[in-house]
Amino acid sequence: MNGIADPGLIAARGAPRDGGPQSGRLDLHGVGKRFALEGRPVTAIEGVSLNIAAGEFVAIVGASGCGKSTLLRLLAGLDPDYDGEVLHDDMPVRGTRSSCSLVFQDHRLFPWLTLLENVELALTRTGLSRDERRRRATSQLDRVGLHAYQNAYPQQVSGGMSQRAAIARALVGRPDVLLLDEPFGALDALTRLKMQRELLHLWQQERTTIVIVTHDIDEAIYLADRVVVLDSQPGRVAQIATVDLERPRRREDARYGALRAELLAHFLAPQDR
Repeated sequence: MNGIADPGLIAARGAPRDGGPQSGRLDLHGVGKRFALEGRPVTAIEGVSLNIAAGEFVAIVGASGCGKSTLLRLLAGLDPDYDGEVLHDDMPVRGTRSSCSLVFQDHRLFPWLTLLENVELALTRTGLSRDERRRRATSQLDRVGLHAYQNAYPQQVSGGMSQRAAIARALVGRPDVLLLDEPFGALDALTRLKMQRELLHLWQQERTTIVIVTHDIDEAIYLADRVVVLDSQPGRVAQIATVDLERPRRREDARYGALRAELLAHFLAPQDR
């Protein structure tokens, strides 16, 4: 049954699926982040507790400035200065690691390298032979449907193709966790829908733990097992929706529409008061 869970029940969730992956679990306990802005302290997020199972697909939604991207940076280990506890498979996160990859809204591919070379670059410090790096990079581009474009440069392909290459680069090192920060935000509507389907297909093949930050509630419901709603100033977990709909999900499904309306009502409520 679809439903929005009380944040206090979050810790009760997150057990790995039967037969599913056993690595890639993320746990946050009372996480907060503060920084200085023009000489005054600002609390970006406060008291965030969340358990994400290995192999789970979780979406984080909220208004601009609610701390979604800040939270993703903490999960990625890009900012070790925070309150509380962030764990990856029970190990504290205090820096970046090969078992966790991050994809941004802009693909950040090097324009002087081909798509294949961009993906292969992620394996430079792995100790693999050049032939093995090339084999893995080629295979990963095949998985995202870019075999025919592996020798093209980023400026020679569409935005959607470049983002697919960025996802391939993030996955080629076989991480346990893939973090996505508005990965389709810069794409046109039709390409965005196509990329959502392709990402879901890739996740179903890989079963990598995925955490995606998005402004799009429809995208969150279509993709995720659970949707985490953050309130603003400071960012706190307000509600969590379990998306108990079979895949592939149909946007015209009445249950889909009901959950979307329920989430949207909460999302807009603070602005209506």
